[in-house]
Amino acid sequence: MENDTTHAHPRRRFLRNTLALGAALPLLGQARAANGNDDRADAALPASIRALQPVAQRVVPITVAERAQRLARAQQLMDEQRIDAVFIGAGSSLTYFTGMHWWNSERLTGVILPRSGAPVYVTPEFERGRTLEQIKFGDDVRGWQEDEDPYALVAQVLRGFGAGSGSVGIEETVPFFRSKGIMDALPHARFVDAWPVTAGCRRIKSPAEMALMRLANQTTLAVYEAVWKALAPGMTEGDIAALVAAAYARTGLRGSADVNIGKYTASPHGSDAPQRLVEGTPVIFDGGCRADGYTSDITRTVVLGQPGDDIRRVFDIVLQAQTAALDAARPGVAMEALDAAARKVITDAGYGPDYRYFSHRLGHGIGMDMHEWDYLVRGNKHLLEPGMTFSDEPGIYIPEKFGVRLEDILHVTADGAELLTPQSPSIDHPFG
Repeated sequence: MENDTTHAHPRRRFLRNTLALGAALPLLGQARAANGNDDRADAALPASIRALQPVAQRVVPITVAERAQRLARAQQLMDEQRIDAVFIGAGSSLTYFTGMHWWNSERLTGVILPRSGAPVYVTPEFERGRTLEQIKFGDDVRGWQEDEDPYALVAQVLRGFGAGSGSVGIEETVPFFRSKGIMDALPHARFVDAWPVTAGCRRIKSPAEMALMRLANQTTLAVYEAVWKALAPGMTEGDIAALVAAAYARTGLRGSADVNIGKYTASPHGSDAPQRLVEGTPVIFDGGCRADGYTSDITRTVVLGQPGDDIRRVFDIVLQAQTAALDAARPGVAMEALDAAARKVITDAGYGPDYRYFSHRLGHGIGMDMHEWDYLVRGNKHLLEPGMTFSDEPGIYIPEKFGVRLEDILHVTADGAELLTPQSPSIDHPFG
């Protein structure tokens, strides 16, 4: 998904979500009623969506033992990097290490990971109870009152770990004002990017993480197929997004999709313009859902009715490009090689050079965030390792006509790579 919620233009994302939510409310109400065995509401949903089964009961949460292993791995990396302590604020890395889900506000809440020993949590004193409810291990919570300086408290904790004049890592998504507050409170410390620690842990997925991602991606694919079967002429992009929301409600997982129709598929990020479905024109679904915080990201290009030969030809080229990237993936290969493999197929078919029609990188890392380390793009010479996960999403976009994109999640294995979901085999049978 190239229009991830954390990277897309905020206004575009707000407008799309608002439109989709408004359109989805009636169907969501029907779906919730259907899950409560209301036969009349159930009958109001399309048959393909009624056929979806709940999957939430199959979610196996990350265990406390695995989170403890993550801390041990982080401390090993901190030792290698000579980092005495790492500060992590609200966000996905805080959840990854501690299990806490926290809003990033002006009030400081975070965790300090020392090079050895147990973590220390810093939070407003009035949030102590909620903090203790959420953390999965450790119980050292330091609270600060509203008239106190939280950065002085963080500095005190860091000095206790011997980092007052040592090396302190700051997790890369911590806002600048917060980083500056910590730096000003600890003027003799050396501050570094904690990326080698956070990415060093998170970019390699465990079997438990892979199971959650596999479930999320399989659910998204099932939702897309159900919605495709429910498409009808005259539907707007909001109507289709509402079907997606209703379908996810049946599964018990929370998810959504951006939807674009016809000529608006020619832009990777689509358009805010009103769109309406007519037979023979392409529709692109792009989005995902979450299973215990781990996300899916799948794109499918479909057509209601008979696709034209031009769409069919472009679809086949994009499918070949996606396969070429998959075939190129194995441990020890440079990340840019996957982009090059897919781009060569597209360029050789006449849709080049470079970014002319395939206008974005091949893919992005994925896990708890829809976009995370690393990126499959020209110039990225980092090497693939077993356990890494990426989107494999080539596309061809022909201005004012149409676009085709296919996206599945690529998992690097010990001796190659796999996709977490079956590829879309053809525009005539997009789900096999």
